[in-house]
Amino acid sequence: MPQVPSYLSDYADLYAQDPRAAALRWFRDAKYGLFLHYGLYSLLGRHEWVQLREKIYVAEYAKLMDDFTAEGFDAEAIADFALDCEMRYINITTRHHDSFCLFATEQTDFSAANAPCGRDLIGELARACADRGLGLCLYYSHGRDWRHPHAPNNDRWGGSARPQYDPPEPSYACGDGHDLRVYVEFMRAQIDELLSNYGPIAAIWLDGIAVPLNGPAEEFDCQRLYDFIHSRQPQVLVSYKQGLLGTEDFFAPEHEAVETGGKPGEICTTMAPRSWGYTAEVAGQHLGEDEVWEKLRAARRASCNLLLNTGPLPDGSLDLEDVPVLRAVGERIRAEGWPE
Repeated sequence: MPQVPSYLSDYADLYAQDPRAAALRWFRDAKYGLFLHYGLYSLLGRHEWVQLREKIYVAEYAKLMDDFTAEGFDAEAIADFALDCEMRYINITTRHHDSFCLFATEQTDFSAANAPCGRDLIGELARACADRGLGLCLYYSHGRDWRHPHAPNNDRWGGSARPQYDPPEPSYACGDGHDLRVYVEFMRAQIDELLSNYGPIAAIWLDGIAVPLNGPAEEFDCQRLYDFIHSRQPQVLVSYKQGLLGTEDFFAPEHEAVETGGKPGEICTTMAPRSWGYTAEVAGQHLGEDEVWEKLRAARRASCNLLLNTGPLPDGSLDLEDVPVLRAVGERIRAEGWPE
């Protein structure tokens, strides 16, 4: 019998028969997860789309890496916090649209391991989750990448695929020199690293769906990617927001439920208004305890999980505006049960 991942320990008998069926049952039972958007954009505190919104050129944006120390990122404290909040899994941005990686990768040097941080933050969190029986879900930016030369461009996949630079970004491949297949294989290689180096993973959570929806989605070869993920770790669940192909294991729309056709659902939303990464200007406007409670209630009524995001501060520590609120919600769950 294969070793049961710690987060599936209560589903061992089913896991022995069908690992993905066990994972799907666990996911339906999990109810509540912690989402973390952390990266170079956190240093600026001006939204996770700051590179696109402010049209910061690739080389200039890359200078932020020199200040990425993550001295406040404490994986064990984060995992303990999630448990205290009655959350059963954590999802973290392994690589957002800016292409900066929080994990050690051989595909690029644009990573936390090569910054002053000098650490593999995903590895640290993977160990902390495994030790505590938490599921680890890995966010991965698929449809958008504002650094890779061969990532989707605006000419073919719409105006939000890349920042609208004038003059053009010199590092981007263009015209006949652009080859999306190079980018697709880059992503496959990185996802292989995520599935090879961090133990059992609960889900690969893909983002950037608007880009393939705006262009020839078949060129992204997503079903091949899904099949590859399942072949590497059969229990891993795959999502792509509200569903790109319809063959995803669960749907994960933003803010409100969608029709899932009987598949599991997860509503992702965020503590801070209008942003997922740390944004200084919305301090004091985050959700309060009763608002989070109502988000949980709405998710339960829709038979969905709630994946609730907080954007860590520039040093990687949890936002102190959100910490007491989420702890209070955890205490309320223990006292009253789940809202219905």
